[in-house]
Amino acid sequence: MTAFQFNPVTPHPILRPYVAKMYVFESSGRLPVLDNKLIVPNANFKLTLTYCNGIVARIADKAFVQSENKLSLSGLIDAPVLLDPQEDAQTGTIIIELNPLGAYRLFRLSYTAVKNEIVELEDLIGNYAKELQLQLTEANTLDVKLKLLQHFLIKQLEKSSVDPIFDYCIDRISAAKGLISIAQLEKETGYTSRWLHRKFSERLGTGPKNLAEIIRFKQFYQVYSTGAQLQTLKDHIYYYYHDQSHFIRAFKRFTGFTPSDLQNSMNELATKHYTS
Repeated sequence: MTAFQFNPVTPHPILRPYVAKMYVFESSGRLPVLDNKLIVPNANFKLTLTYCNGIVARIADKAFVQSENKLSLSGLIDAPVLLDPQEDAQTGTIIIELNPLGAYRLFRLSYTAVKNEIVELEDLIGNYAKELQLQLTEANTLDVKLKLLQHFLIKQLEKSSVDPIFDYCIDRISAAKGLISIAQLEKETGYTSRWLHRKFSERLGTGPKNLAEIIRFKQFYQVYSTGAQLQTLKDHIYYYYHDQSHFIRAFKRFTGFTPSDLQNSMNELATKHYTS
């Protein structure tokens, strides 16, 4: 049986406002064929270093290969992801999940172009990433690799500036757990919905409504993925969704399954990734 674990890492204090979580994923090989290797959207961008073996990910109908000793960046993902090690062998991956406040502060990209995409960092920022990959390959311990990655992100942060309106909107959507209307954001900021959508597309790659929907579902799925039965979660469901059909549409959109089908095939990869 394949053994795997998520080992949490505490980010550098300077990075903590922008890093949702940071961990090392280790696996002894591929997961069983019949296991559901599902990763559900959580509104975070992911900077990934596959330092041992590679990872194959599928988003919708598109497959991405994250090769060994390569740095990759996942844009905002609003579709279910299926993943597995590239080879049936020992696998090691460092994953730094950037919250919606972190991505634009750490990278200058076309975020709409990387939405639902996994792109090698070298293709995005060129020689700087190539040199960093070489240093990471030569680093002989995980601690050194983690320090190099965090030093890189701190340097990236020093080059950027704060966008206070965007940050305010992100904080409001997060604090409201996705239960805030665009009309309310218009009222509080004084900016039109069109202006806010353009700002979000520039900084995040998607609009505020879509982000709110992901964050709303995240509240439910965090509880669901701990093994709670749907009947137990009934009140939780109706707090976040108007009715059952509204909830089921969101569930199928973000997981690819109905609630009962997924509950029957849920495994540790799906639960530990979301709750670790």
